[in-house]
Amino acid sequence: MCNDNSADRSRRRTPVSVNVYIPTPFRHLVGNRANVRATGVTVRDIIDDLDRQYPGFRAQLVDSSGRRARHINIYVNQVEIENLADEATELHEGDEVAVIPALAGGAPTVLTPEMVERYSRHIIMPQVGSAGQRKIIESRVLIIGAGGLGSPVALYLALAGVGTIGIVDFDVVDRSNLQRQILHQTDDIGKPKVQSARETLLAHNPNIEVVTHETPITSDNAMEIISQYDIVVNGADNFATRYLVNDACYLLKKPLVDGSILMFDGQATTYLPGKGCYRCLYPAPPPPGMVPSCAEAGVLGAMCATIGSIQATEVLKLILEIGEPLVNRLLLYDALTLEFRIVKIRRDPNCPLCGDNPTIHELIDYEAFCGAPIPHAAAPFGG
Repeated sequence: MCNDNSADRSRRRTPVSVNVYIPTPFRHLVGNRANVRATGVTVRDIIDDLDRQYPGFRAQLVDSSGRRARHINIYVNQVEIENLADEATELHEGDEVAVIPALAGGAPTVLTPEMVERYSRHIIMPQVGSAGQRKIIESRVLIIGAGGLGSPVALYLALAGVGTIGIVDFDVVDRSNLQRQILHQTDDIGKPKVQSARETLLAHNPNIEVVTHETPITSDNAMEIISQYDIVVNGADNFATRYLVNDACYLLKKPLVDGSILMFDGQATTYLPGKGCYRCLYPAPPPPGMVPSCAEAGVLGAMCATIGSIQATEVLKLILEIGEPLVNRLLLYDALTLEFRIVKIRRDPNCPLCGDNPTIHELIDYEAFCGAPIPHAAAPFGG
């Protein structure tokens, strides 16, 4: 009797070839076929074999911890494997395995084999994984300015796979921009910056969508533009735009990742609705002309990469909901001494925008507030 059982177990451990039903969302991974063959002893073996045959298949089934995602069900002969032996369920000739994702009326984000390879260094990180990469792909980020700060921010977010990147800029590429604005090249001189930016980003990653807003952002259009995005990155080069974007983000309850540079100094912080804003840090702008712009005082080009990459990192942390963003903290960078400092900032209960008794409930005239028109205002840390 014991020998018979041993022989039976041995036979069960012989790999078998079974039919696997592939639902529509995953068919592009397997040559658009509804059924494929896979070989193994258990369901786990079948998944391993499918991933060998069709790289990227497993990434569709697991969460950031590497476990099967809760929205994925696997069936053997129409019985859910949780009611059997889960992925250890043994298979026999003639069995059928079906991998079924939850559907919610829309097309789920699916990582193609090309995307799995492209984002592999993200996916292997436990803090990101395939679930986190899907979050990145599904996110929408707006960048104010395609200049010194907007350039590295946009490039790194595009390379990371942010699905939709919006860019607001009304300027054209000038030769003097090329010292620091890495979105643009010599052949782009005279071209609208948003056009040059879009071409560069899509050349780096054709999987993303780049939405261009070739216009100054103003009180008339800020709410409509910003409302389309999940997170806003401010690389504005003037005070009027900086206050405008701050106010619009607060009123729309959008996270704002702020950055600024001038000469050898840089700043970065992140504002979350209800936890302070730019007005808490700087209640009013300096008088026009008191603080020079980059055009007047200059900026070390490499400064843009340092602060811009910090901003891009802050965006990805917010998307993935990991780490500690620079909320209520202001990062100060002195490139000459190569020193980073972080100072605490707090929500001002008397802030006219986010305080206990706010007086600002809609966008105002920012040109009048700052004493200079938006396209030409002096900037504290421009790009």
